[in-house]
Amino acid sequence: MTSRISHTTVNALNAYDQSVWWSKVLGWTEIPDDPNEPSHEECMITDPDGPGQLLFIDVPDAKQLRNRIHLDLRPTDRTRDEEVERLLGLGATLVDDQRQPDGGWAVLADPEGNEFCILRSDVERAAAR
Repeated sequence: MTSRISHTTVNALNAYDQSVWWSKVLGWTEIPDDPNEPSHEECMITDPDGPGQLLFIDVPDAKQLRNRIHLDLRPTDRTRDEEVERLLGLGATLVDDQRQPDGGWAVLADPEGNEFCILRSDVERAAAR
């Protein structure tokens, strides 16, 4: 027997705000029978097309060091560069730009400083082959 990941938990200064922001990034939703509220200390969002879930939990201290784990995101309906621009418009910050014409990625941070990467889309990867 093996284990499976139930959900990924992210510490947050404001779980509700983070759940709203990441919902916009991923196109994920609240659990319909357990909606997130601004006063909640724990806020879950879920992938409407699969088993993925992110749980944001209020903690009293801000992120201080580099993440030990982070998300790598691949755009589904636009290019990597278009997705980077969209997320910057939502309030992400560019931490490190490793984009190359033939690959690479952009490291962004969410509004609370949690880092994540944006990779090339499947369409871009296929076109480069």
